[in-house]
Amino acid sequence: MTIGVDKAVISRLTVGGQKFEILVDPNLALQFKKGASIKLDEILAYPGIYHDVRDSKLVAEGDLQKIFGTKDIFSIAQKILKEGELQLTTEQRREMVEQKKNQIIALIAKKAINPQTNTPHPPQRIENAMSQAGVQIDPFVDAELQVDKIVKSIKTILPIKFQKVVVQVKIPSQFAGKCFSILKSAGTMQQENWLNDGSLQATVEILAGVQDDLTQKIAGLTHGQYELKVLKREDV
Repeated sequence: MTIGVDKAVISRLTVGGQKFEILVDPNLALQFKKGASIKLDEILAYPGIYHDVRDSKLVAEGDLQKIFGTKDIFSIAQKILKEGELQLTTEQRREMVEQKKNQIIALIAKKAINPQTNTPHPPQRIENAMSQAGVQIDPFVDAELQVDKIVKSIKTILPIKFQKVVVQVKIPSQFAGKCFSILKSAGTMQQENWLNDGSLQATVEILAGVQDDLTQKIAGLTHGQYELKVLKREDV
């Protein structure tokens, strides 16, 4: 069932300096933009292309043909949805910002450490610093691309830097098999030696932020019967 015009939002695309707008169902349009397969006639509140929805004046078919190479409303609407901006509802924006914020916090917690203690910052501490710094999250920009800018913003509040660590781990034979996959997935395996007694000695490069998590996993699997030492720290 098509949404009413009064509950629709605008999707907008600028082509050649001209603005083209459509009225769409906010939820279906967002799902479509994320890759869901939804029919355009279900998304559009009204099958028309506007320069400005507010003046209710439809773009002439001749102008559509000239700009888009077609007069087909659904084909043009698809292009506007995929390539243009979607006006979000307040709740949609809040949810998307929250989701993106959590992704950014997870990335920073994984990559960064407190240089004063060489230990990772807990996610809550990072979130508090972001809040204190008044960090703005863009829900449409990839989380990875926002990390550096956000870290620069919180550096005056939180001592923080990105670092890689090379650790050497020795695992007794009875636990080596279980721990090998954990070590390999934690980072880059630089060296693996299977000793005569069946034990494993491995050298792994990991992001500093995952060191505590890796240590806890190895400790749990080996019941504390392991050796781990840091061979090298390198800022990135």
